[in-house]
Amino acid sequence: MVVAVVAAGAIVYAARRQRTLSRSGAAAGFVVGVVCTMAGIGWAVLLVTLFITANVLSRYRHSAKEARIGDLVEKGGERDAIQVAANGGTFTAFAVASLIHPSWIWFPLGAGAIAAAAADTWATEIGTLANHPPRLITTGKVVPAGTSGAVTWIGTFAGLAGAIFIGIVALLVGWGSAAAYASVAGGIAGSLVDSLVGATLQRRRWCDVCNKPTERRVHSCGTMTHPYGGIGCVDNDLVNAISSLTGAVVGSIWVW
Repeated sequence: MVVAVVAAGAIVYAARRQRTLSRSGAAAGFVVGVVCTMAGIGWAVLLVTLFITANVLSRYRHSAKEARIGDLVEKGGERDAIQVAANGGTFTAFAVASLIHPSWIWFPLGAGAIAAAAADTWATEIGTLANHPPRLITTGKVVPAGTSGAVTWIGTFAGLAGAIFIGIVALLVGWGSAAAYASVAGGIAGSLVDSLVGATLQRRRWCDVCNKPTERRVHSCGTMTHPYGGIGCVDNDLVNAISSLTGAVVGSIWVW
C-alpha cells in the first residue's frame, strides 16, 4: 500500500509540474495509480505506459496542433478528472476486480481497454499533424483537422501502432499472449468505434460569427455557440469511455 501511494504520488506530482494534469485530474490520477499499483506490477506498468506515451505525443509539435485545432476541441492542455476517468476508468475497474477475485481473465479485458485508449490517443495526436486533410469515417467528406469522427491514413496507422505497443508491453509484464492479442484486437475496435460514435452521435456546435464548427460552448472569439448536430449528452469524454469499454469487450471476445 505504501509503495502504491508513493509511486502514484510521484507520477502525479511530475504530471502537475509539466502541466499535463489539472488539480482534479491529478486527484483522479492519484486514485487510479494507487489502485492499479495495488493490483500488480503489470497493471501499474500498462497504466504508466499509457500516461507517458500520451504525454510525450501531446507535447510533440504542440504549437502546430494548437494552431490547427485549438478553437475546435472542447478541452485541451491539462487533463481533468473526467478525462482521466474516461480513458482509464474501465481499465481501473478491471484492476479492482482482479483484487477482489484474482483471475487471468482480467488481463485480456484490461489490456483491451487500455489499448483502445492508447490507440485513440496515438491516432489523434499524430493524425492531427497529417499533411492531407482528414475525412469523416462515415461519409468520406473532407473536414477540418480535429473534427470528431475524422480519420487520416497516418492517424490510422498510428492508432494501430499504439495498440501493438500496448500488446508488446502486456507480453513484457507477463500477461501472456492472450492479453497481447486482446490489445491489438481491442485497440483497433475501440479506435474504430471512437471514430464512428464521434462522427454520428457526439454533439456538435456552430459559431455564427466565425462560421465554423466547434465542440466549445463559447468559441475562441468569445461568441456563444449553438448545437447543430449529435446528441447533447454525448461529449468527447463519453465517446472515449465507450471506446475503452469496446476495446475490453472485443479484445476478450477475440481471445475466447
